[in-house]
Amino acid sequence: MNIIYADTLFALSVFTDYLLLVVTARFCSLRLRRWRYLAAAVLGGVYAVAVFLPGLSWLAHPLCELCTAGFMGLLAFGGEEKLFRCCAAFLAVSASFGGAAWAVCMRSGDGTPDIRLLAAVFLGSYAVLTLLSCTRRRRAREHRVGVTLTLGPRRAAFTALEDSGNCLTDPITCDRVLLASPAALRPLFPGQEALLELGAVELVQSVAAPCRFRLLQCGSIGGPALLAAFRPDAVTVDGEKRPLLVAVSENARGDGFEGIF
Repeated sequence: MNIIYADTLFALSVFTDYLLLVVTARFCSLRLRRWRYLAAAVLGGVYAVAVFLPGLSWLAHPLCELCTAGFMGLLAFGGEEKLFRCCAAFLAVSASFGGAAWAVCMRSGDGTPDIRLLAAVFLGSYAVLTLLSCTRRRRAREHRVGVTLTLGPRRAAFTALEDSGNCLTDPITCDRVLLASPAALRPLFPGQEALLELGAVELVQSVAAPCRFRLLQCGSIGGPALLAAFRPDAVTVDGEKRPLLVAVSENARGDGFEGIF
């Protein structure tokens, strides 16, 4: 008969879940909230022990496992902009480690691998996942630029994705067009933030000084479209002043950026 020590199981589960949550946060380019990850890991540890308590074996049902993982995701990533994406990434990362642990169990013959071997497999999996996460974030940073817009006394600073496929230009001056999300432009239009969420035509007709919007036609996969555009007093991209037109687009935001350059 196999003997399971609750304290060892709890500690190993908390340690494992915490590191998996950290890796998930790095994959999703989140600001680390370690106390929340630790609280979610403790929940996972309590569940791991409860499964083996008398009368609670029903907790091992896959539906219960999925619900527990969902609660852990909510506790760790609640309030993040892309909550469901973060939870899905956590499940994927956990499955990667679980697959490695299952392979070790099969190799051990009796299904009970040495704890040192299991720890080695976990640390190896953690190292690989961390390396992949760092590579992904490094590649993402290589294609992002810092943008600062100036309009009168007001400034807006945000990160933009540098997209070589963005061929949108001003038909009058042939200057390149920077797409910016409404959230990125709010500091430039105090008291008129809600207007930035309107359609292009309504926005051009509604926004008052300090600048004048005009319509800009562009082509996309869905066909021709109209964007509301304006010219700031100054545009700086990675410290270099550029003569750019700025167009408002809700689709210009993504994971870690609020504009497309």
